[in-house]
Amino acid sequence: MKVELIVPNNLNEVTLGQYQEYMKVADLPEMEMAIRMVEIFCGLNREQVRALKATDISDIANVIATMFENTPSLIHRFKMKGVEYGFIPSLDEMSFGEYIDLDTYIGDWDNMEKAMGVLYRPVTSKYGEKYVIEDYEAKDAAPMKDMPMDAVLGSILFFYRLGKDLSRIILTYSQNKKEANLQRYLNSEENGVGTVASMHSLNRMLGDLNISLN
Repeated sequence: MKVELIVPNNLNEVTLGQYQEYMKVADLPEMEMAIRMVEIFCGLNREQVRALKATDISDIANVIATMFENTPSLIHRFKMKGVEYGFIPSLDEMSFGEYIDLDTYIGDWDNMEKAMGVLYRPVTSKYGEKYVIEDYEAKDAAPMKDMPMDAVLGSILFFYRLGKDLSRIILTYSQNKKEANLQRYLNSEENGVGTVASMHSLNRMLGDLNISLN
């Protein structure tokens, strides 16, 4: 039986939904997990996988495992089913609802699509490298299961590298804002009419902290 086999070797060829399926079998015995990896990531059924050589299954599983050792950068925009999605441009303008949903689901692989629905939304307009995304609505996030894993892992690693805790990011920003307000007050006292230093947005802060993750 001939089998058309396409083995992904880049994270943008793997979807969040596939990875979620993989996470459910990650504790299986080694050979069974290798079989399931080929089924999930190569789109084969059990009968097709059983027709492959044992060495082929092992080689394919190794290629896939090696792919997940890569450390992706933060993906600002990607296209999915003809629609361009953009990473939330300004974390400091995140609503309380966005923050709660993101904080709730960012560490839950079973519901990771809900966290990604907060972070990535359809782009409504672009101005050079800048863009605007749709307003957030807590709606069915199932379509986000089709997003590429390089964007998923890149955004998760972004928060991990930045502070390991979303709450800490918000608190750090709040503290910087207070310090900036204090400095503005001191400047105005010292200079009379006041020379007000412009406050940086959280996006600017993130840029200074090396968003590339590399």
